[in-house]
Amino acid sequence: MNSKVVEEIKIKGGRVLTLVEGDITERNVDGIVNPANSYLQHGGGVAGTIVRKGGRIIQEESDKIGFVQVGSSAITSSGILPCKAIIHTVGPRMGEGYEDEKLSKAINSCLELGLRKGFKSMSIPAISSGIFGFPKDRCAKILVNETISFLKNLENSSTGIKLVEFCILGKDTLQAFQYEFEKSKPQS
Repeated sequence: MNSKVVEEIKIKGGRVLTLVEGDITERNVDGIVNPANSYLQHGGGVAGTIVRKGGRIIQEESDKIGFVQVGSSAITSSGILPCKAIIHTVGPRMGEGYEDEKLSKAINSCLELGLRKGFKSMSIPAISSGIFGFPKDRCAKILVNETISFLKNLENSSTGIKLVEFCILGKDTLQAFQYEFEKSKPQS
């Protein structure tokens, strides 16, 4: 599948937030984010695809990590995927309570880990909006707003993440993210 950039927001300090329609396993960035469960068992959805395409080593390294709390992240190698590493971020399941706060914590956790690892570029899916049942519009609003805020806080730094992209599959999810990108663009 060919990926295509759908939207872009330029942020001061030369940082860019983009919306990409495509397969996250094909993104040539420093790190891709896997929307994981707490036990890092990557059987279905995006997580299953990452292990199928990247290789068994991803699951083996995840098994060594063990448990990751909701709102937290862990990192493994990327197997044979084009990215340098995979950040496994555990988002909330709908119905467990405080989902919005937990999703905010999850997106900030993966961005912080990418920053600590020296990543210049990251690709992130719609965390928790698939089998975890988080409403797509709320997911898009939280992820886009938290990421813009995170990147703006790096404004005066010459180092750090320069590109964050949301890599989305599925028309409904893509539309929810497009809406948030349109709302978040600086008015000229």
